[in-house]
Amino acid sequence: MNPQTGIRPVQPGDYDAWRPLWHGYNAFYGRSGPTALAGEITAVTWSRFFDAYEPMFCLVAEAEGQLLGLAHFLYHRSTTAIAPSCYLQDLFTAEEARGRGVGRALIEAVYARADAEGCGRVYWQTHETNRTAMALYDRLAEKSGFIVYRKILP
Repeated sequence: MNPQTGIRPVQPGDYDAWRPLWHGYNAFYGRSGPTALAGEITAVTWSRFFDAYEPMFCLVAEAEGQLLGLAHFLYHRSTTAIAPSCYLQDLFTAEEARGRGVGRALIEAVYARADAEGCGRVYWQTHETNRTAMALYDRLAEKSGFIVYRKILP
């Protein structure tokens, strides 16, 4: 990663720079155009980062005043551990920043934050076709062996 690239918590004034990264992340997973998230979801997601009662957080990678990536994560309890867990829900880097260590730096920053909060683990998921990201993930974490099932409720 470029020495001038830093990782920091998102700030309220970052919205206009964060939003294209958020839309890029969603487009990667097929949520764009007619399948795009409702504007209300984006607005509520953004507001949660600044609500002291929400366990949801955002870190951004920044260089020369430009946001290059984001990591959204949240803390939750578990029935199998005393320490909370950290779920890294969203990770995205701008196309021009890929291959420069931005994703790695964001993951490692989430690790550091989760450790400081007393979490016992950090975990995430990705789509099985996301081979480029999986090459990085395989160097930074171990596979859990679990398969994710879901049902979208009305």
